[in-house]
Amino acid sequence: MTEKQTIERFMNNAEIVAAYATRVKDRTELNAAVSNLITESDSVYCPRLTDVERDLGLPEESGAQDYGTATACVEEVFGGIAETGSLICSSHRGKPVQASLLPSHHIALLSSQNIYATLDDFFGSFGESPPTNVTLITGPSRTADIELTLTIGVHGPERVSVIVF
Repeated sequence: MTEKQTIERFMNNAEIVAAYATRVKDRTELNAAVSNLITESDSVYCPRLTDVERDLGLPEESGAQDYGTATACVEEVFGGIAETGSLICSSHRGKPVQASLLPSHHIALLSSQNIYATLDDFFGSFGESPPTNVTLITGPSRTADIELTLTIGVHGPERVSVIVF
């Protein structure tokens, strides 16, 4: 599978699992896409641990001090799995994986170079030193009770947006 096919497969499968997915060409389009997803009432948490996160230019007045009080989390994720449309969040570089799970809207920034064709490809890329904590997110959180009543957002975000750059 070519890189272009892997990216297209990821985008299609992310949409199938009810994640909003878009592709941008450069950092200017990335900033515009993030701005379009954030509402004025959002309290936004961004860890600002990567160059991409630091360069977003998020307004300070909308910033949340921690992910526990935020309504949205904007972060660069570790990678993606094309076969499922899943996001990979990792504790790599001290990143809190809970930040992707607690706010009601997770806005994931995903480098196209970090999209793996399969889950096996992802785990095979580590050799003997995988991250200490990995969370896979496949669309918004879903749960159902014994009567099969589906509820969105109980154990994770209600909305998942992915911006592939």
